[in-house]
Amino acid sequence: MARHGNGRGWYGKVVGAALGVTLLATGASMWTAQADAVHRAPKANAAASRGGDVKPVAETIAHASDQGARGVNITIDDGPDPTWTPQVLDLLRESGVKATFCMTGTQARTYPDLVKKVVAAGHRLCDHSVSHDTGMDKKSEAYQSREILDAERMIIEASGGVRPMYYRAPGGAFTPYSRKLAASHGMRPLGWNVDTKDFERPGTDAIVATAERELSGGPTLLFHDAGGDRSQTVEALRRLLPWLKGQGYSFGFPVR
Repeated sequence: MARHGNGRGWYGKVVGAALGVTLLATGASMWTAQADAVHRAPKANAAASRGGDVKPVAETIAHASDQGARGVNITIDDGPDPTWTPQVLDLLRESGVKATFCMTGTQARTYPDLVKKVVAAGHRLCDHSVSHDTGMDKKSEAYQSREILDAERMIIEASGGVRPMYYRAPGGAFTPYSRKLAASHGMRPLGWNVDTKDFERPGTDAIVATAERELSGGPTLLFHDAGGDRSQTVEALRRLLPWLKGQGYSFGFPVR
């Protein structure tokens, strides 16, 4: 999501929960690779570590769509959330659209059933760090590693073994180190082209207008399903998804 400071107090409430997250690294758990065809159910892997089942990906920040020049990528940040994520999932299902959900580790751990629903619907997962610290790029490499890898483990456990395929730094706070680390774990760094500013709740009309106006600048659109009242986001998606189809766009995933 875009770097901002307003309305983010809710993350402070969950940071404490993340302090003990590193203990999860020693627990025995089932790991599986998320297939490129995410519509298939994940297969169990008996290995308790990543081992050789993770293929490194490019370190550069992805923006393009795997659907080509007329493709768009719907990306949803900060969840999952028990109020807004189900509504977003319903809209995507009704429109036949697949999206990429950039989840924080704390939210994924709190709402594992929602993570599983996202996967079951054919959407892709993205690591959005543990605590959504938009100042991560000013912190030590050890701190960045904990935020990224602990969130990865939390998402994998919550999903029942499905790996996140991307890493989106909170507020775009990437560093060369964080990009390299994520890519080595099979998570392509993920950017955005269109920041709809929906987190500011500017009104549904404003969100829609921003998306329509800025889409020519690139295919990856940024929305949010947590962090506050997201009713404007839901209504904006209700209008934008059919509009995008009517303009001849197809919906895809960010390139890997």
